[in-house]
Amino acid sequence: MGLWLASMVPTVEIAWVVAFLLLTIYLFAFEVVGVDVTAATVMVLLGLTSLVAPLMGLEEGLIDAAQLFRGFSSNAVISIIAVMIIGAGLDKTGLMSRVAGFILRVGGSSETRVIPIVSSTAGVISSFMQNVGAAALFLPVVSRISVRTGLPMSRLLMPMGFCAILGGTLTMVGSSPLILLNDLMLTSNRALPPEHQMETWSLFSVTPVGLALIATGILYFIVAGRFVLPVTRTEGTKATNTMGYFRETYGIEYELWEVVVPAESPLVGKLLDDVEGRFSIRVIGALRGSDDLRIGPGGLARDVGIQAGSVLGVLASPEHTRTFVEHFHLDVRKDLETFSELLSPSQAGIGEVVLPPGSSLVGKSARDVWMRKTYGLSMVALNRGGKIFREGDGIRDMPLQPGDILVVHTAWDALARLEKDRDFVVVTTEYPHEESRPHKVGWALGFFGIALGLILFSDLMLSVALLTGALGMILSKVLSIEEAYEAVSWKTVFLLASLIPLGMAVETSGTAAWIAEQTLVVMGDMPIWVLQLAIAVLATGFTLVMSNVGATVLLVPLAVNIAVGAGANPAVFALTVAIATSNSFLIPTHQVNALIMGPGGYRVPDFMRAGGVMTVLFLIVMTVMMNLVY
Repeated sequence: MGLWLASMVPTVEIAWVVAFLLLTIYLFAFEVVGVDVTAATVMVLLGLTSLVAPLMGLEEGLIDAAQLFRGFSSNAVISIIAVMIIGAGLDKTGLMSRVAGFILRVGGSSETRVIPIVSSTAGVISSFMQNVGAAALFLPVVSRISVRTGLPMSRLLMPMGFCAILGGTLTMVGSSPLILLNDLMLTSNRALPPEHQMETWSLFSVTPVGLALIATGILYFIVAGRFVLPVTRTEGTKATNTMGYFRETYGIEYELWEVVVPAESPLVGKLLDDVEGRFSIRVIGALRGSDDLRIGPGGLARDVGIQAGSVLGVLASPEHTRTFVEHFHLDVRKDLETFSELLSPSQAGIGEVVLPPGSSLVGKSARDVWMRKTYGLSMVALNRGGKIFREGDGIRDMPLQPGDILVVHTAWDALARLEKDRDFVVVTTEYPHEESRPHKVGWALGFFGIALGLILFSDLMLSVALLTGALGMILSKVLSIEEAYEAVSWKTVFLLASLIPLGMAVETSGTAAWIAEQTLVVMGDMPIWVLQLAIAVLATGFTLVMSNVGATVLLVPLAVNIAVGAGANPAVFALTVAIATSNSFLIPTHQVNALIMGPGGYRVPDFMRAGGVMTVLFLIVMTVMMNLVY
């Protein structure tokens, strides 16, 4: 192929590089093998050209073998690894769950309120962590909102997913192409004359464009969402909710309620022990005052007093709850607000534990061991030899026997700790086991702030600054080293590192300059903004059929050379490519779109309908903002 192309291009070397480009695009477009395998294959083939150069009509290989694996140690690759670890650390502390809980409280049930809050938050978060990670984080949040409000998942997931992609344009570490861009610009500088040398972009250089794009995306779905978003009823992403199982097995008709204690209520001043047994209710969470939140081990106990203004999380049957509320003149909230996140099915639920024969609790009652305070277990039923004892049968005063099955409401992290306790055998297995470390949130935010400060106020390489934050989280045990390794998408790392040699070959062989010349000939004497728009359209087309990283590596050298030939700013044209590779809405080839396709019940025509308009808006807003700002 290279020899045939030699008759159409200036040199044999350019012909072979064009052949490698066409091969790469073909393998990416038709997914003959995985994109990372494609990139690694092309990298190895480029290395082999030094061995068979004479047979190819070349004096030497297309790339110096010593430079072949330079991508694996590049600033861009190390930066992407560090960003993934930092994002995982922030998630591990539960910080993102707190953000999700806030959205659940203020979003209400209105689609026009929920979409802006969820979408803008996902967009901001994806500006400092991988956008697919931000989208994955918000999947369970959107699922809970859908269940509570009755809004179809399909009306919420696509706006969230699109804004997570757009959020990658808010900072220079928001997406892989933007992280990679400065390295590509420095590589291009080697072939440029002194008067066209490009200055690299700072962290927030791209923020004005990103803000405009996110605002456009949100307004688009608020105004036109009812016309372009499908109404598909799906079950969504279900968290572990075992209420149904225990209702059938034990006849427990319990539900979660949130009640507020008015100042004039006769409940003020009483202890939990005074009312729980009498009214057959179980208090599993309490907020006294503005900051005294009691839930889980060490929190609630029967001697806790009830104050005016307290918010109680109550587990009981509707009948017993109604009696309790009417007797003490309490206010029942329609939905969980204070405990919406802490008592959500993904955080807590009903489980079963068995007392083994050697348990130190045998012969003692739940009251004797202060079970709720000590272990975080609120017992709601007891199964002894097939006979079921429930609330009101004095279950907390009964001496426990070997083989007793305790039906308890508990936080999942407390249940996970009991799996290592010899006094219990945990029967429930289908519950979220992932360990959260809320006590490490200070360390996580501290090292994230240090990394951000180094980026903003020092001359350190981006990779060193980000690795400082990542390693700080590991050393402070926000993450274990194994969890850090798991947080890295090695497929993305190999894809990026393996494509860098191809970009070098495109630049050093003169291929980029030749394609730029041909593009200028075709475009003629068009205004600079038309050339910029043409580059953006080209990048959009490439990113729909190949990875955004691959499109950036291939097109940045081309854009730089077109800008130089047209007398435009090459740095702005390079940035145009890196931003336009986020314009991936038309078909579900982007990782985020692929992620939301199943839970949202979307089909390809759904993306084409909603994404088609978004693609055009993206190009218009980006072109206008870049010409205004730069």
